[in-house]
Amino acid sequence: MKFYLGTHMSNWLATAAVPLFISRNRLKNRKTFPRAAAPWALDSGGFTELMQHGRWTITPEQYATEVRRYQDEIGQLDWAAPMDWMCEPWVIAGGQHGPLTFAGTGLTIREHQRRTVDNLLHLRAIAPDLPFIPVLQGWALDDYQHCADLYTAAGINLATEPVVGLGSVCRRQATDEITQIVRHFADQGLRLHGFGVKTLGLAEYGADLTSADSMAWSMDARRHQPIPGHPHRNCANCPEWAMRWRSRILTRPLAPRQLDLFAAAAA
Repeated sequence: MKFYLGTHMSNWLATAAVPLFISRNRLKNRKTFPRAAAPWALDSGGFTELMQHGRWTITPEQYATEVRRYQDEIGQLDWAAPMDWMCEPWVIAGGQHGPLTFAGTGLTIREHQRRTVDNLLHLRAIAPDLPFIPVLQGWALDDYQHCADLYTAAGINLATEPVVGLGSVCRRQATDEITQIVRHFADQGLRLHGFGVKTLGLAEYGADLTSADSMAWSMDARRHQPIPGHPHRNCANCPEWAMRWRSRILTRPLAPRQLDLFAAAAA
């Protein structure tokens, strides 16, 4: 599994010798960009867009122009997420969820999925040379399968895609539910990327992912004292803490793939 270390610090692109995952929100207002020292992937910032506005506030053409700059000026861009539409209930309904306030889209899961697929088609039509990936959006397993079927109907064979993102999972607490979704599509031969995977998730279903990203190191740092000798209050934005966390996570054994009991009974 290829692991992208998530960070808010876009200047790390020039110094980190490991793959990074950077949000468009950290790049869009920069006048100049660092040259990447290692491969990286781009998050579209869709969660923030929908949370704050209940819609996308830029056009596909504007987004493609941005991504082209990132590819040309930063370099080593592995892929970019499309302008997808997350399907968490609070994204759709709006209101308060934990410390966050959501504008709410007022749409349905099916409409979010349709817009997600249509956006990828649009981006690939206007910028076929840019590495936009398909993303599966949904909430229940049947929702995700419906989204996969929409891609198939649009002529996109997900099994031949280098990477397929799995959206709307990073803020879930039910790891077993995510594991079921991940394995469902891994068994279909999809090379999945897990967005914002928690530490437990990496252990539970990391073996079924082609790649994943996580910023869990930053929250981990907030809960602990800083590294001895570091002057900051905590190491939530500290590259040394991030690299130590990354090394620790990547050396942990992944959970062995266990045979589904229902599948075994049916065999």
